[in-house]
Amino acid sequence: MITEFREALLIEITTPIYAIVIGAEILFSYFHQKHYYSVKGTLANVYLTTLNLSLDILIRATCLLVLTYFYTFKFTEIVNPYIYWPVLLITQDFMFYWLHRVDHYCRVFWAVHVTHHSSEEFNLTVGFRSSVFQPLYRFIYFIPLALLGFRGVDIMFIYSATQIYGILIHTKTVKRLGFIEWFMSTPSHHRVHHGSNVRYLDKNMGMVFIIWDRMFGTFQPEEENDAVVYGLTENIKTHNPVKMVFHEWINIYHDLKKPASFKAKFMYLFGPPGWSHDGSKKTSRQLRKEMMNKE
Repeated sequence: MITEFREALLIEITTPIYAIVIGAEILFSYFHQKHYYSVKGTLANVYLTTLNLSLDILIRATCLLVLTYFYTFKFTEIVNPYIYWPVLLITQDFMFYWLHRVDHYCRVFWAVHVTHHSSEEFNLTVGFRSSVFQPLYRFIYFIPLALLGFRGVDIMFIYSATQIYGILIHTKTVKRLGFIEWFMSTPSHHRVHHGSNVRYLDKNMGMVFIIWDRMFGTFQPEEENDAVVYGLTENIKTHNPVKMVFHEWINIYHDLKKPASFKAKFMYLFGPPGWSHDGSKKTSRQLRKEMMNKE
C-alpha cells in the first residue's frame, strides 16, 4: 500500500510537469523549425513505455518480495532519516550505473536496452522510450541496497523518483549548465550517451550523477567539433512494433547460426555488442582505437 501511494503521488506530481515541459519543447521546436519531434517517433516512444510499464506492474510484487527478503539479512541500518535518504539516493544511483554499464557491454542485455537507443530523434519523449524487459532483472542490482539496510519500498520509490530526472535530461533544448556539469548528469552529458559517433559510444552511464563515469573511465564531454548523431551505428529504420523490441534478438539468432566455435557463440551472447569472431563487425572499443590511431 505504501509503494502504491508513493507511486500514485509521483504520477500526480509529474504528469503536469511532463505535459508542460514536453508541450513547451514541441512549441519551441515547431516555431524555430528544429524538427525535434515526429508523430511516428513520439507514438513509438509511448508504445514502448506502455509495454515496459505494464511488465513493471505485473512483476512489482515479486520485486518487492525479493528485496524485502534480503532486507531481513541486513548487516547495517541507518536510523537518521536525514542521512538515510541521501545515502539511498547516492547508492541507488551507483548501482544503476553498473546496471546501465552491463546493459551496454553485455550483448544479451544490450538486446533489451537497445530499444531505448534506437531513436534517431532526441527529445523529452525519448526518455519514455523504455528498455521493455529490463524490469525482469533490474531489481537484482538493488539487492545489495537491501543488505545495507534500505527497505524494498524505499528502494523502489527512489528508483522511480530518479527516473523523473532521467527523463528530463533527454533534451537538445537545454545547453550546458556550468559547474553542475562536474557532478550531475545533464542534458549535455546525456546527449553524448545517445550518440552513435564513435567518440560517444558507451559513455556517460549515470542517471543522476556523472561522478561514477568520471571515476570509472566512461565519461565523455560533448565536443563542439563532433556534433552528436543520434541512434545506433546501424539504425533499424522502422517503427514496426515487433522489430523495435526484438531486432537485436533476431541479430543474435543469426550470429549464433554461423559456423563458429562454442567460445564464439558464447561471446555472441555475452560479449560486447559488435564483437565478431571473424572481424566483420567491431566493438565500440575497437572502433575508438581505430579512430584514435587515425587522429
